[in-house]
Amino acid sequence: MLLPRTQAGNALPRRPDPGAWLCPGKGVLPSSLRNLPTPSIMHSFVLILLLAAFPALSTDMYLPAIPALCELWGISLASANLSLVAFFASFSAFLLVHGALADRFGRRPVLLAAVSLYVAGSLACAGAGSIAILVLARVVQAIGAAGASAMALTLAKDLYAGDRRKKLLAYIGVIIPLCPMVAPTIGALMLQHVSWRGIFLAQALLALPALYGSFRLQEPAFERAGGGLQAAAGRYARLFRNRGYLVYALAFSVVNFAFFAFIGGSPDIYITGYGLDEGAFGLYFAFNALGLMAGSFLCSRLCVGIESFRILTASLLGMLAASAAMLLLGGATPLRFALPMFAYSLFLGLSRPISNDMVLEQVDRDTGAAASLLTFFNFMVGAAAMEAISLGWTSKSAVIAVTGLAGNLAPLAALLLLRRRG
Repeated sequence: MLLPRTQAGNALPRRPDPGAWLCPGKGVLPSSLRNLPTPSIMHSFVLILLLAAFPALSTDMYLPAIPALCELWGISLASANLSLVAFFASFSAFLLVHGALADRFGRRPVLLAAVSLYVAGSLACAGAGSIAILVLARVVQAIGAAGASAMALTLAKDLYAGDRRKKLLAYIGVIIPLCPMVAPTIGALMLQHVSWRGIFLAQALLALPALYGSFRLQEPAFERAGGGLQAAAGRYARLFRNRGYLVYALAFSVVNFAFFAFIGGSPDIYITGYGLDEGAFGLYFAFNALGLMAGSFLCSRLCVGIESFRILTASLLGMLAASAAMLLLGGATPLRFALPMFAYSLFLGLSRPISNDMVLEQVDRDTGAAASLLTFFNFMVGAAAMEAISLGWTSKSAVIAVTGLAGNLAPLAALLLLRRRG
């Protein structure tokens, strides 16, 4: 085949085949990964999964130790819970800080500092001699965990594209509910054989592979932002002016309201309402987490070859149907509440990787800030849901059902509206 020539008679270079980096069913690799060997790609894949597990491991593994701390230091449950409150407050605030810093100075420096802070904070927690010292150490730990969580989504956007990114986000969707299922059991077993300090030592040890992976990480190619604090605030202001990003991020965050309300209200529903013991409650809670995992795993299979819009629309309709079934069944028995809640969690798990990918696709710069702001929205919705479900409702299962109906109408409308507008 003859190639077109320039006026000087030289053949123009052949345009690269757009399918050269397309693996069947796996999507297109971004330029930052095309020259990396396969082990490096797998290394970044495993690293992102490790980073996504930081928040859950930091909270759920520690929960069984709270009664022991109350007895050891002679403090109230409210005082002991300050270590949880301080963690969540610091985590949420520093999500936005890490995102802006990563866009300014790079992903690798922020990640190294964050994971190092997490290890230091975990060791400080293990050596705490009072609740005041423990709270301060948990703040340090939370700052590090926030950086790890923010960089997980940021690196997913930087290093992966197309179906590869959707698959990665789906695996993250499996890891996140798996940790709350496993972490409390690990913490309880450790309390039987070592003291509560061993739990925090274990968290520091579990973070070491992520620290090693951060050292090995090659800085991905992205458009760096400049300026100081004012410029960082400008990046977040720019995201709020990005209509597609803001609508999708807020709408798909609202979907999580009913799920977080379930997490906050499930002990009262199952133990107080249905009169189940703690063991039975644990089984029902694990059953619901299994639904979220199953949905995310299913997404990793369906996202290849099926249009994302169709998967997401079907997921939202499925959550609407599950909410309606929960409301109609009335939650008269544990099973009549657990089955529609399982269905809701399954469709939520199916939708999350697609919706997160869709939100991140709305930006081509300030990725760190965009990923951090999205996680911040989710945490704020979760906090509001847990507070709302703690009020004196006559039927908490009905509240979850109604919020599930309302929470899915907004993203479904936004999805169809923006789809029509292109």
